[in-house]
Amino acid sequence: MRGNRGRDTRPEILLRKLLHSRGFRYRVSTKPLAGVRRTADLVFSGPRVAVFVDGCFWHGCPEHYRPAATNSDFWREKIERNRERDLETNRLLQEAGWRVVRAWEHEDPEDVASRVGDLVRR
Repeated sequence: MRGNRGRDTRPEILLRKLLHSRGFRYRVSTKPLAGVRRTADLVFSGPRVAVFVDGCFWHGCPEHYRPAATNSDFWREKIERNRERDLETNRLLQEAGWRVVRAWEHEDPEDVASRVGDLVRR
């Protein structure tokens, strides 16, 4: 598990490069809400936009998730807890006035950058 990155994954870096080249500035791997142990991949503090780039395995992508063959009960429960935590994080942020963008690692970074850019500009 130590080899799995928690930040600076390839999809995150591609998204950051696209957004930076479009003139957007952001914080990387930051907690948007004080006192809440949740870290967003990108945070736009002024417009209050939090961006999460979720891994297909770790967050149970409906298109690409394949259950683990070994220790399947452990992994099923872990992925389910991750999904529940994602929903709770979205709720907490939205209640605090933040807009949340969730993107899957397999999504086209250009599309995600456009979505994020539109929200940040509003």
